Amino acid sequence: MRSLLRPTLVLVLALFLPLAAVSEKRVIHPKEFPSGRPYSPAILVDGTLYAAGQIGAEPKTGRIPEDFEAEVRRCLDNVGLILKEAGMSFADVVSVQVYLTDMDLFQRMNAVYTAYFKEPRPARTTVGVAKLVGAARIEITVTARK
Repeated sequence: MRSLLRPTLVLVLALFLPLAAVSEKRVIHPKEFPSGRPYSPAILVDGTLYAAGQIGAEPKTGRIPEDFEAEVRRCLDNVGLILKEAGMSFADVVSVQVYLTDMDLFQRMNAVYTAYFKEPRPARTTVGVAKLVGAARIEITVTARK
């Protein structure tokens, strides 16, 4: 019995391991986003989306709203553009990282955030940072799974 099991196992591994090793990475780049940046807005691999951090800037102009709640909405709308381009929605998000330049803005961020993420909400980490790019006060990155 053992003598038959070993060759069968070797054959199965030889047939299926190459398939497991091949993972196609697809760049997700919404048409609204500028091109020519040194990173991809997101990468989709094996049904999992890894999004780069998004700030609350209007994609075409780079303008960041003065009102913090509007900045959070724009930030999450940018995340939404990536999700849509990948064929996903906020319901597919499993993990969120939020970076705030002022932790006193935490509750105001949460008030906007809960309108985008319904129950069951994704796991989340919120971190206070000294500075973000430009005048951004918030940056959000997500991981989503279809």
